[in-house]
Amino acid sequence: MAQSVLERTGEQIAESARKASRATSAVADAIEDGVEAARRVAKQGGDAAEEFIDDTTKRLQRHPVETIVTTFAVGIATGILIGWMIKRR
Repeated sequence: MAQSVLERTGEQIAESARKASRATSAVADAIEDGVEAARRVAKQGGDAAEEFIDDTTKRLQRHPVETIVTTFAVGIATGILIGWMIKRR
């Protein structure tokens, strides 16, 4: 009888170890999938940012006068806004 209790206990311990191993493998796979997804998103974001910068540079080179006028207008508007905010205090 003591032998059968020890055998069952040993079998239960072995089964628990197998289940723990499967759970650990599942968690590791989920983490690996998450890391891969994060890398993919980061690469896509970097590619999009690079494309945006290239497009902006080309646009600025094609329309230099519009760039200067727009920059001047934004500067004036910002200065007026800051001056208005300071006067309100």
